[in-house]
Amino acid sequence: MEKKNHRGSRTLPALVLASVALLAFPQPPPDPPLPERLSAAALERTRHAVRYDGRYVRIPYPNGDVPADTGVCTDEIVRIYRAVGVDLQKEVHEDMAAHFALYPRRWGRRAPDSNIDHRRVPNLMTFFRRKGLALPVTSRAQDYHPGDIVTWDLGGGVDHIGMVTDRRGPSGRYLVVHNIGAGPQLEDVLFQWKITGHFVYPRPARAEARH
Repeated sequence: MEKKNHRGSRTLPALVLASVALLAFPQPPPDPPLPERLSAAALERTRHAVRYDGRYVRIPYPNGDVPADTGVCTDEIVRIYRAVGVDLQKEVHEDMAAHFALYPRRWGRRAPDSNIDHRRVPNLMTFFRRKGLALPVTSRAQDYHPGDIVTWDLGGGVDHIGMVTDRRGPSGRYLVVHNIGAGPQLEDVLFQWKITGHFVYPRPARAEARH
């Protein structure tokens, strides 16, 4: 026999009510893991036409960017991270403001500059070492995973940076999104040049699992 409350209306068990609420208001699926989101953001960048232009440009702060149809390799990394809610312009600037002496002095700067600091590969490398996870540089393709950041020496003192994605090429290696002059491209260039850095950012909760 069904129970009635003091007003005579039928009452339903709490479990049934909770089930009805879940059906009426389904919970959104959890966000994919960060490496998966970074890979997706990197692949999305290949849909954009970008003219290679590394000139100094004054930009807003925070969340500033050079014109969307221009940029260099570092700008692609900044844009990829912005797509997942991380503002490298702000984070690099804050760390440089607090620890300026730990960053390279190759450009004759005496103080941080939020217009350009995050657009320089050596600064990003220093930041990722300090705030992320620096992984061993190896010649084993299986050591590089989607969402990893890789830096290279192109020769002649020219640095380069790109992001590993979850797409594989005919070689079986993960492909990299980078901009070396033709805009953001998805290419099999992991071992094309001398690797100078291998990073994960932010630092994973269980960093030891990546070694």
